[in-house]
Amino acid sequence: MDLNDKTVAELKGLLRSQGLPISGTKAQLVKRLTDSTEEVHVLSLEDEDKVEDAVLHDDEAPWWRSTNVLTPQALTAIGVVVLMITAVFVFRPTWLGFTPNYEYELIDFDADQTRTFAEELVALGHPEWEGRMSGTVEEANTSAYIASQFEAMGLSVTEHTYQVPMHHVNAEPSLRICIQGLGGNSPCEGFGALGSQIIQFQHRIDYVIQGFSGQSAYTFDQDVQVTDLGNGTDDALWASAAGTIGYVRSGASLGGNTGLFSKAAENNLAGLIFVNKDTNCGQIEANDCVPIFKGSRVNEVAEANGGTIPTELPFIAMSKDAGELLEQSIFNATGPQGVLEMLIDVTNDEERTIYVPCGEIRGRSSEVIIVGGHHDTVYHGQGAVDDTSGTASVMEIARQLSEVVNNTGTPERTLRFCTWGGEEEGLYGSRAYVEAFQNSLRNNLRLYLNLDMNHVDADTANRGNTVTLFGNDQDDMDHIARITELFQNERSSVADLYDIQVRTLPGDRDDDDGMPYNSDHAPFVYELGEGKRGRAVVCYGSGSWEYHTYADTMERFNEDSLEVSVTIYGTYMRYLAYADD
Repeated sequence: MDLNDKTVAELKGLLRSQGLPISGTKAQLVKRLTDSTEEVHVLSLEDEDKVEDAVLHDDEAPWWRSTNVLTPQALTAIGVVVLMITAVFVFRPTWLGFTPNYEYELIDFDADQTRTFAEELVALGHPEWEGRMSGTVEEANTSAYIASQFEAMGLSVTEHTYQVPMHHVNAEPSLRICIQGLGGNSPCEGFGALGSQIIQFQHRIDYVIQGFSGQSAYTFDQDVQVTDLGNGTDDALWASAAGTIGYVRSGASLGGNTGLFSKAAENNLAGLIFVNKDTNCGQIEANDCVPIFKGSRVNEVAEANGGTIPTELPFIAMSKDAGELLEQSIFNATGPQGVLEMLIDVTNDEERTIYVPCGEIRGRSSEVIIVGGHHDTVYHGQGAVDDTSGTASVMEIARQLSEVVNNTGTPERTLRFCTWGGEEEGLYGSRAYVEAFQNSLRNNLRLYLNLDMNHVDADTANRGNTVTLFGNDQDDMDHIARITELFQNERSSVADLYDIQVRTLPGDRDDDDGMPYNSDHAPFVYELGEGKRGRAVVCYGSGSWEYHTYADTMERFNEDSLEVSVTIYGTYMRYLAYADD
């Protein structure tokens, strides 16, 4: 029968029996079978007659001639042996320990289009502080934009929404210090404010609100005291700070923001300030350490507060320079001690809607491959790297694979492209999605791929050039290693710019060799239920000094670096889409 008359399943069966790759279009399968047939020469009856004739008549006897005349039966046996040896070395069967001859075809990458995706996402940020914080109109607009792009690619689109605990910044905050004139007797503002000096701190640059901060309306007239808590490790100082605003210098080892915020709630503080004196100092601003947004685990803080989140306990982080100005004005003043005003308009005890837009290419089976990245950012910055870079990468993979499917045909597996809201506050979007579709994912998820800051700054000389590809299944990472090698060979002009590392982390959660619980891959690995461990691969770039700061802008965006993860992981998705493994 003509190979073209066979079904795709029959063609794959023939290829599989010969140890050959089974991915690709029907035309590619037929060509692969045709080529393999031509490579193996089986002795026909006519061949045997020719060999026998040559031996019997001593016409330039071939190498297999012996001193005895070979019978036709012997010649047939030789043909069988030749066939078997040829089959072994041409087909390289896995049952003899040979590595399968996998075929990968690198997907394309359009750097300009990827940058356009990023620029359009950034443009959706808040008009004043630029972020796309979860639960805001900016996040809703972002989800709608991503969904519209998926639709334009021809994907089937669903926008999922979830109600989750979420703080919300209602208005621009204000942080000021007043040093009263006339020896501390002059009012700070208004009529009679003779000689008083006002120090205004700049929001986003000098200080930022922290995750699940409460609100405050502390004015100069109230004269709320500030207590120096040192590095935050002295319990006696915390106890003495009740009713005051606690000031913690970086270096505290209390479990990050959650530990600090919980301590403040337990000791009935009126507010909390954490000053950064250690991180990114002199890297973003000369000689300064800029303030960084960090989240707080709301359940632990609520537990420390008797079961509810403290709604009137404001929590901010300050830069090194701003903190030292506060220290000089309040703690180390040689004249009148400064008075602090802290106006923080935040709602932190309500649920808000977050969004998870997904585009899908339906396959023949229910087995699914998902790639995702979080589209939300910190409230006070563009988040160009964290994680606009990952979201733009997911969109570019979707665009490329939609073209592959249009040209190749329906894949065996379903391909899904999702972006997550709520990551910065606790992986809310991915966790809610996994919980909502837990049974289906437990049975059908083949692989989840996560792209969170898969970006390398263009300044590789000073900032490093590492791209780390890691996952928790050795088979997946073997594929990734082979595709990485192909990428390095075929696109060396890009690959040679970066140190691409491939690692396998098969351990349990919290083990040194386990997948970290720090981004949206975690629910897909650890929360499928019934003891099922999900398979995931992740890409991290070499990091961003501007991470979670106002300076994470498009000025530092290096779209070319995204070609590494988009091509390698997108190619693996392409392989899995059509592979029977």
